[in-house]
Amino acid sequence: MANRRFRLVARVSSSSPGAIEPVLRQLLPAGSVKEVDGEFLVDAEMQGGNAKELNRVILSALRRAEKRTRLRAQWTSEDGVTESFFDYVLKKTTRG
Repeated sequence: MANRRFRLVARVSSSSPGAIEPVLRQLLPAGSVKEVDGEFLVDAEMQGGNAKELNRVILSALRRAEKRTRLRAQWTSEDGVTESFFDYVLKKTTRG
């Protein structure tokens, strides 16, 4: 499948924020990563085949740094489809 562009808006929480912050910044160098009340608010763009795969790549990398990391993510594709995930699980799909 061809690479498509996705916008990621996410909240990342962890029992060890210091361990996951460098991973987030490395994975999303052009994105916005802000720490607010012990969580990271992420706004970035990524390219990939689909939202599920991109979500898995990010959460797997974060969990290698800290096992108890949670990811609440919304991925919006160029065609306006938004997929909401909690960790690895797709919770909702909406068409824009």
